[in-house]
Amino acid sequence: MTGAMLSPQLMDALQREAFDYFAYEANPLKGLIADKTQADWPASIAAVGFALTCYPVGVERGFMSRANAAQRTLATLRFFHDSVQSRDVDATGYKGFYYHFLDMKDGRRAWNCELSTIDTALLLAGMLTAAQYFSGDGAEDCEIRELADALYRRTDWNWAQNGGATVTLGWKSQSGFLRYRWQGYSEGLLIYLLGLGSPTHPLPVESYRQWTATYQSRKVYDQEYLYAGPLFTHQFPHVWVDFRGIQDEYMRGKRSDYFDNSRRATHIHRQYAIANPGRFSGYGEDAWGITASDGPGPATYRIKGEKRRFFGYEARGAPDGPDDGTLAPWAVAASLPFAPEIVAPALRYFETLKLRKNNPYGFKATFNATIAERCRSPRLWVSPFHFGINQGPIVLMIENFRTGLIWSLMRRCPYIVTGLRRAGFAGGWLGARKTGRQD
Repeated sequence: MTGAMLSPQLMDALQREAFDYFAYEANPLKGLIADKTQADWPASIAAVGFALTCYPVGVERGFMSRANAAQRTLATLRFFHDSVQSRDVDATGYKGFYYHFLDMKDGRRAWNCELSTIDTALLLAGMLTAAQYFSGDGAEDCEIRELADALYRRTDWNWAQNGGATVTLGWKSQSGFLRYRWQGYSEGLLIYLLGLGSPTHPLPVESYRQWTATYQSRKVYDQEYLYAGPLFTHQFPHVWVDFRGIQDEYMRGKRSDYFDNSRRATHIHRQYAIANPGRFSGYGEDAWGITASDGPGPATYRIKGEKRRFFGYEARGAPDGPDDGTLAPWAVAASLPFAPEIVAPALRYFETLKLRKNNPYGFKATFNATIAERCRSPRLWVSPFHFGINQGPIVLMIENFRTGLIWSLMRRCPYIVTGLRRAGFAGGWLGARKTGRQD
């Protein structure tokens, strides 16, 4: 498929508007990025990781100068490198991991949030992207590479196992490790690849094997795929890793790859919207996209004689739910590389709903047509907020579709390559599978 299905002008606009979130919802002195546009809201380290990855796109697309991108990147890396790493309740991180939310001003832990393994992985992926992009001999480029390398190397993946085979979801200074571990196919794939690639605290290969043993393969709408409900779980690792044509042991057994799996998941989400088992308003062949997102609840209303429950921020998914009629245009845009033939018509349809009108950062997080039926004048419920972790995938997955920029950068990252090989990936751009000791 080609970009002709979606006009260059629309792709340009979607990327530029989403990119501007990182330009303006920021503390440029520390490189921190607000989790969302609500007043007095903290920074999200995942949003910072997306910002670091977006800066190279911004330079190549003319959204910001290379000098500004390098300055922003250096400020970010210096802050995280020098931030407090301790067991203190208000530290920024510990053991090379970082708290999910940080105060926008001082960069200390916000609320009672967890030290997050997945959000740290997203942050580190952004740092490693910066190290690949700023490859010159100048002092700034050299410092970016040195700091990114140091930050990645100090992450203690073995500690995050907490004595078990797989990786825990996180840790809190007051109570220790969270109860749950990464089980079942998810965005956690990125954690394992980064952990396996570490030259200092590498995860054992057995950790990856134990994780893939928890996968759940299902057949939905005549498509067999690795099940994960929300669309973002099928997208986030693909922002950085080009999974086209490369396979681990699990995927070799399925005669598939993770890119094809995400393509199938994208089509299943569309088929679910067409089937519309929950009878929600506004669903259809060009109106789909269910993911972890903001929503109009929590609330219960009677609509057309039927009680309907609506959620706030929730890990919505398909086909098993939860589902309350809330759709996320950004998650459709982030599916562009997988299935442009169905994404392009959906994005054009969203344009007719005026979902970007008067919104400086493009698509708001979500909209809901079912709850709008309570209003006297027909209109959509639209989220009042933008979220950093929604904006990044719009910029980056459209760019991967257009030029493959981030994929090409990360194919040169030695840590990613090592992580893939230790996980048993081979074929495609990785070449033949290496033999010998894998652990």
